[in-house]
Amino acid sequence: MPEVFSPQILKLLVDSFVQTLYMVGIAGVIGTLIGLPLGVFLATSQRGELFAAPAVNAVLGLIVNAARSTPFIILVVAIIPLTRLIAGTSIGTSAAIVPLTIAAAPFIARVIEGAIRGVDQGLIEAARSMGASPLQIVQKVLLPEALPAITLALTLTVVSLIGYSAMVGAVGGGGLGDLGIRFGYQRFMPDVMLAVVLVLIVLVQGVQSLGDSLARRFDKRSRH
Repeated sequence: MPEVFSPQILKLLVDSFVQTLYMVGIAGVIGTLIGLPLGVFLATSQRGELFAAPAVNAVLGLIVNAARSTPFIILVVAIIPLTRLIAGTSIGTSAAIVPLTIAAAPFIARVIEGAIRGVDQGLIEAARSMGASPLQIVQKVLLPEALPAITLALTLTVVSLIGYSAMVGAVGGGGLGDLGIRFGYQRFMPDVMLAVVLVLIVLVQGVQSLGDSLARRFDKRSRH
């Protein structure tokens, strides 16, 4: 058994940290590319809204709710065939990005929808009265006004993905969760488990602090 915090263990800790950043970063970016437009559409497509399509809104809402209500560890197992199709394997860091992305996208869609719906309706009506098109209203009014809330929502998503990335380690996904299970639990090395937990805590705190700082910077009210 390797000595606790030997060069070998420290290297594994660093490698696992990098794997976690890789998984969370890629899944967060792809999930945002899917979830952001989906969230904007959900927030603007009910009856009487900018892109009124209530039937499509209802169907997409059901799909998003179904994806969000599925426990992550069950989702990982359920989509193994899809993961193999996309990544060529169902285990490893790259394979873990598939379920992480599928978990992130509907979550992002809902938090973006909430952020967009929080924009003052008076601003939308004012833009409409000046002849702005629905797309212009989204680009010039909704997204800029909702940017602080969107930033906090995406911060929450990244924090959740960090937790999910630790869970996916239980099924061979790599990263800090995998290290904690293989060494901290299976090899009875509680110091390694403690190190993994501390690194995760520091990572989450760092992400949350950065997100809070960016949200304050984007908030027009905080500038006055």
